[in-house]
Amino acid sequence: MKVVDKQEATRTLADYTSEIEGGAIVVTDHGQPVAALVPINNADIETVSLSTNQQFLDIIERSRSRVQEEGSVSSEEMRRRFSE
Repeated sequence: MKVVDKQEATRTLADYTSEIEGGAIVVTDHGQPVAALVPINNADIETVSLSTNQQFLDIIERSRSRVQEEGSVSSEEMRRRFSE
């Protein structure tokens, strides 16, 4: 991982992307992380977009909590219900 203060991050984004094979590049502001450039493996644009969308992540978390509290319906049961 490489850390760069935003005041010193003056190169082009293309220059920084050529370095991410070695790990993330974290941009800081007064020592606090504000952004990261990370390598992405085996993901498409939709996956990346959703994984950084807080509204979507909140929906997923509510769904997981509900499954823990109320249980879920098996895929077999769903097939049975929809085939009637």
